[in-house]
Parts: sequence; structure tokens; C-alpha cells
Amino acid sequence: MPWMARLLTGISDIKKKGMDFTKVKVQKAICISASNIVKYQKQSTSYHISTIIEEALSKKNISCEIIDLREFTLMPCNGCDECCKYIRCGQDAEFNRIYEKAAGADYLFFVSPCCAPIPAKLSMLLEKIEKMSSLPRKKELDGGLRFGGILAGIISYGEVERKTPKDRISVALQEKLLRYKVMVNDIIAEAIGRINMRTVPYNSKWNTGIALPVGEDRNGKEQSYDPKLLEQEIRQYVEVIVQTSKSLHAIC
Repeated sequence: MPWMARLLTGISDIKKKGMDFTKVKVQKAICISASNIVKYQKQSTSYHISTIIEEALSKKNISCEIIDLREFTLMPCNGCDECCKYIRCGQDAEFNRIYEKAAGADYLFFVSPCCAPIPAKLSMLLEKIEKMSSLPRKKELDGGLRFGGILAGIISYGEVERKTPKDRISVALQEKLLRYKVMVNDIIAEAIGRINMRTVPYNSKWNTGIALPVGEDRNGKEQSYDPKLLEQEIRQYVEVIVQTSKSLHAIC
């Protein structure tokens, strides 16, 4: 099914729950900064990209909260099945906080480095969201999946080549970025697709978001292409997502 048709299906499901889009005054976004590197904190590439997203959304009158996974002590699912009884994770209060925030958003953004293939906390988060959202009782109470129809944007990033000019992306780097797409964007898109979230394509080639040549190399030296060009691409992707939402609301 074409991606637009899937998006329309998700919005239709939400309307069946009784949501009146004409009464929605302020849209909300959650941006998940997935880097695990503690020493950089808010100076990290992941958080910096998240702030660009936040600023771009604020100009659209869309509130955005950045969730830095380094600030949460998440636990992996151990199969205790307490979520079947209480409709929340019985072992992980930190996860429950994120889950409630994310489930109430209009947009979800994922900003993730490429690391074998995605950071551990992001993997745990996606696993438990899928588990919680697929509970039979949860579906009955909510009238469907809580994340159904939420639009998602995915931005991955990774190391760059030292010898490549900052104003030019080489063929080799393009191939590397496409690998980041496969290892990060496609995996996240597949995971959130299982809970009926809708990943918005950047274009026909980058159908699961964008990948950026930023971050650190193996020697720990920070590298980046022209920051203005990278910021422009991030803002363009945010614009695509917001315009997709407007188009869907107008159609529905």
C-alpha cells in the first residue's frame, strides 16, 4: 500500500475514535534524542539536531519536548506480563513516563546515531512500546492503538570522511549514508509501523527519513559538513512532515 494511503488509513482510524481536528489548537511533538554518550549531554550531535527540530516546529506554533534518553534509566522487557494486568510496565516507571508523553503527541521525531545498529535505550523503548500498544485489553480500552496515525520523522547520523570537502558529498559518502538509512531509519520505521505510526518520507529515495554526515569518527574527533546545509536539510524535512499533516487534515 502506498505511503499516503497508509497515512490516510491511520488518520481515518483516529477519526473513528471521535477526535475533531477542528478543535485542536496546539499540536504537540516529542523528539527523542537517542544518543547514549553521557559525557557530551546537551552538547551532543543528537541533542543539537533535536534543538533544530524544536526551533523549526516552534515557528509553526507546534510545541516540542525533547526527551533525552540519557536522562532515563530504562529496563529491557523481561516478559513478566504485568503490563497485561495494569496497562503499564510494572518494572519500569521511567518507561511509563516516556510512553504517556509519546502517546499523546501529534508528531514523534527520532534522532539516532548509527551504532550496531541503534542505541540500546532506543531499542528497549521501541520494544516495550510495541508490547504495550499491542495488548488486547489496551486495544479494547483505547478503541485501537494509541499510536495509530501519529506522524513520525526519523533522522540518523554517523561519521564522515576526513578528506571529503565539507561542501561536497562524495559517492562513497552517499553509499555510507544509505547504509545508515538501512541500519537505523529502516529499522525504526519497521518497528513503529507495527504500532500503526506513520513514518513520513523525505522523498522517494529517502522514504524513511534522512541520514546526515555528522558526529564523531572512531578517534573521537568531532566532524561535520557545513552546519548550515545540514540545518537546512533538517528544517526541510520538518516542513515536509508538517505539510503532510496539514494535507491529511484537509482531506479528512
